[in-house]
Amino acid sequence: MCLDSQLQELQLIQHSLLPGESFSFVLPPDDSRIWTSLLHSFNTTTPSTLPPLTSPVPQVKFQVKAADARIFFEVQFPERYPEDSDVDIAQVPLVSVNGEGMSRDEHHQWRAFVQERLAEVRGTDYPIYQLLCMHLLPKLHEDGHSIDTGLSESLDIPEQSTNRLPETANYHVLLTSHHLVSPTKRRSLQRWSSELSISGFAKVGYPGIIYAQGSQENIQEFVASVKSMQWLALRVRFVEPIDLANDEHHQGWTEFQKVGEVVEEMKRRGKDKYITEMGIGSSASK
Repeated sequence: MCLDSQLQELQLIQHSLLPGESFSFVLPPDDSRIWTSLLHSFNTTTPSTLPPLTSPVPQVKFQVKAADARIFFEVQFPERYPEDSDVDIAQVPLVSVNGEGMSRDEHHQWRAFVQERLAEVRGTDYPIYQLLCMHLLPKLHEDGHSIDTGLSESLDIPEQSTNRLPETANYHVLLTSHHLVSPTKRRSLQRWSSELSISGFAKVGYPGIIYAQGSQENIQEFVASVKSMQWLALRVRFVEPIDLANDEHHQGWTEFQKVGEVVEEMKRRGKDKYITEMGIGSSASK
C-alpha cells in the first residue's frame, strides 16, 4: 500500500475544505479508528516518519459533504493507489455521487461530470484532491445544491455598506495552504508586513497558516502579493472588516511552529473562533 502518498492526499483534502464542508471516513468502526489515528499522526509529525505498523492497513473510503447539501461524494482508494493508477484501471479510485432525492437524469449528469473531470486530472499530482476541491465541490456550490458559505476571495465592500465604512477601514484575512516551508516565502511575508504596516503571523510547516490585519488597501495588496507566489492548495478563508481601536495585539509579525500556538495567539486577540470554527485547530494545543 502506498500509505504515505494516500495520507498526504487525505491531509491535503482536509486542509483545503472551506467552512461548511466536512471530511469523514466511511468504514467499519475499527477500520475508521485505524485511519483516524494514522491521519492524526501524519498531521502532527513530519511526513514519512509514521510509526511502524503492526497489522495490514485496510483500504480507505471517505466522504466529503457540504453543509445543508443533499448531494455528497464518496471516494475509495485502491490498495496501490496512486502508484499504479496510470497503468492499471483497477487502481483508479472509485468516486460516487450520492444524495437524497436525486433523479435518474441528475445522477447521470453528475456521473458524466465526474468521469470527465477524473480523466482530466488523471496522471497529475493529487488527482482526487484536484477532482474534489477544484471541480466537484465548486460545482456543488455553483449549482445551488448547498448553502452559501458566505466566503469570498474578493476584498470588495458590498455596495450597500460603502456609505457606512470609512475609507480607512481596517480588515483582517486568514489564508491556509498545504504547507509553508520556503525561506523565501517566509522572508517575503516578513518584508511585506513591514512595508505595508501589517501585523499578524505565519504558521510554518504542515499546514501553512497566514493571518494578517491592517488597512483595507494594504491587506488587499498583501493578499495579491501572497497569491502571486506558487502555493499548493492556497485558500483565502475569509476577508472581513475589523475594529482595531481597542486591539492591543496588532503590532509586528510572528512565526509559529504548531497549530496550538496559533489557537493561543488568536485567543489573545479575542478571535480564536475564526480558527476553531473552521476546524483548523481546537481549544487544546496540538
